[in-house]
Amino acid sequence: MPPELSLSVQYATPTPELPRWRLRRWVLHALSGAQKAEASAGVPNRFRAASLTLRLVDADEGRRLNHEFRQKDYATNVLTFEYGIDTDGVARGDIVLCVPVLHSEALEQKKTVLHHAAHLTVHGVLHALGYDHVDPDEAADMEALETAILAEMAIADPYQDDAAQHLGR
Repeated sequence: MPPELSLSVQYATPTPELPRWRLRRWVLHALSGAQKAEASAGVPNRFRAASLTLRLVDADEGRRLNHEFRQKDYATNVLTFEYGIDTDGVARGDIVLCVPVLHSEALEQKKTVLHHAAHLTVHGVLHALGYDHVDPDEAADMEALETAILAEMAIADPYQDDAAQHLGR
C-alpha cells in the first residue's frame, strides 16, 4: 500500500509541462520505492505518510534560495529542505525545482525535460526522507535507489553517462 501523501504544488513560474497530477505520480513512486527498498533491506518502516511542498521557480528565485541557504551564488536544479519524520510517521519537507536550470540541464545532457524533471523530483523526495550523497557510500546507495525508482517509470538510468561527463571536466 503506498504511503499517504499530502502534496502542495506551487507554481512561481509557468510550467505547463509539469501539471500537478504528473508531479504527484512521481512523488508517489519515490515514496513507494523508498519504502520497498527499506523493507527489502530489513529496515523497519520509517514513515507511513509524507507532507511535502513542491515549488517550481525561476532562475532568480532559485539563485536567491541557493545563496541564502547554501551560500552558493547560482541557481541550482533542486533544493530540498528536510524537516524529518515526526512521531506519527509523517515525513515532511519542501522541494524547490528551478525550471530554467532543469530545461538547460536536460538539453545539455540530451534527456527529455520530463525524464530529467522526474529524476530531480525523485531526488528531492529522497532527500526529504533523509537520504543524502555526502560520502561515496551514501551517494552510491541514493543513486541506486533513484535508478530503481526511475526504472519502474521506464526512465533510463540518469547516471549512466555520468562518469564520462565528469572525465571531460
